[in-house]
Amino acid sequence: MANGAKQTWGFYGRVTEQAEIEKIISSGRWFFCAISGRRRIGKTTLIQRALKSRPDIGAFYFQVPDSDERGVVQTFQDALEDGAAPIETARHIRTFAQMAEAIAFLCSRGFIVVIDEFQYFHRKSLSPFTSFLQAEVDKLRDTTSGGLFVLGSIHTEMTAILEDRSSPLFNRVTHRIELGHWDFATLFEMFDAHGVEDPAYRLFLWSLFEGVPKFYRDCFEAEILGQESHYRRETLARLFFEGSSPLRDEATNWFLRELRGRYDSVLKLLAYKGPCSYRELVAEYARAGSGDEKQLSAYLHTLIDRYQMVEKWRPIFAGDKSRKARYVITDNFLASWLRALARNVQIARIRPAEQAIARADEALKSQEGHGFEKMIRLLTEECSRKGVGDFALTDMVRGYWNKADGSDIEIDFVAYNEEDTVVRFGSCKRGAKAHTNQALATFDGHVERFLNTKEGKRFSNWGIEKALYAPAFTQVQRKAIEEKGYLCRDLIDFARHLGRPGLPLFEAVAGEES
Repeated sequence: MANGAKQTWGFYGRVTEQAEIEKIISSGRWFFCAISGRRRIGKTTLIQRALKSRPDIGAFYFQVPDSDERGVVQTFQDALEDGAAPIETARHIRTFAQMAEAIAFLCSRGFIVVIDEFQYFHRKSLSPFTSFLQAEVDKLRDTTSGGLFVLGSIHTEMTAILEDRSSPLFNRVTHRIELGHWDFATLFEMFDAHGVEDPAYRLFLWSLFEGVPKFYRDCFEAEILGQESHYRRETLARLFFEGSSPLRDEATNWFLRELRGRYDSVLKLLAYKGPCSYRELVAEYARAGSGDEKQLSAYLHTLIDRYQMVEKWRPIFAGDKSRKARYVITDNFLASWLRALARNVQIARIRPAEQAIARADEALKSQEGHGFEKMIRLLTEECSRKGVGDFALTDMVRGYWNKADGSDIEIDFVAYNEEDTVVRFGSCKRGAKAHTNQALATFDGHVERFLNTKEGKRFSNWGIEKALYAPAFTQVQRKAIEEKGYLCRDLIDFARHLGRPGLPLFEAVAGEES
């Protein structure tokens, strides 16, 4: 902490999800609950915390390894022997059928069984287990003790195991929970608790880690949260470039190891180019080897639908098949790793670390530009959803472009309220000083041309707002810009909307004159 005070790590957010799990556990009926969410999002921690509310209930945790039947059963045996499970002869369990029977036995004795990485049972070599588990689940239904949580990080594979009509476990799940990122209210609460006050610092961390609790816990344990000076260098050095850095192998171990074929090359192309059109991807992919357009299309489809690592952005009012769509890596951490960190972590093995860190930091600044646009869109949506802020939405926030390269019309932010007939156009910059007179003139020109398009004419006779976004504006900057007829909105404003009022941060930044 900046003030030298010793901090502890708290449990932030997840109030609704924790209450739901506690309700399930205390229902007095056997249950089968599926919890899905991205890796490191806090699924296991949430279960552990909820179980603390019921110390009278025993729990058994088992993480499925990326292995064959022998490896899975062996790991299950080890977990039984290491835990407090009431099975004295764990070594007699040699098959999936016996493993399913052991799980049912634990439930019948009142235990809560937690199976992590459950999506691995979607693999052909491991899928027979689901038939054996189905037989035991059918016996446990309508009983009154114990329960089963299955946790998975690949949504489509969890869906295939539990919801496909051809799956043995179809229609067996009693509860489902989808665990997402921390919302911004929770993130700002954590930032406040650990002295992360500088808006640029907040943007830097969010562009890297988004709302993934585990990564911020890593920052805390590395004692870098709240270090306002040299925070960029210290964060990168301690988390990625030192010998004991906790995240130097994170992407390889937990993202890219799931992939087969040339999926990783497609991800790297997207990371280097940022949001780009299908045509741009085809052109770049053709330079990288023997792959053709058909292969690229198949890879994109899998990365979007199965792994949810890529998403398709469309300009406002564009249809699903629009050729104006852009592809972008969904996860901030993965995009940052592939664009800026991976190659420089490797370089640091043979060159001075300071040089590699400086290179990575410079590359991340470009990544933060895309990250800031995404952040502002999500912040606006969260404020509207919670009934705070200054703009109520009647649709999700989108951008607009009419050419793949954005050379004619490119607007970062388009939000509208059909009830009040108001539309807001936004321009996002990593620094307030980038909103120069020339930049404002360009922004105005793009808005004017948009309003003359087929899509833009929908807003004829509507109220028009033009908003400029940056991590922070000083009072002098805000006054000068607002006198020109623009709205100024920054991360300080959003923090006030979503958090407690009167943040010291607002007073500190507002007093600057630069």
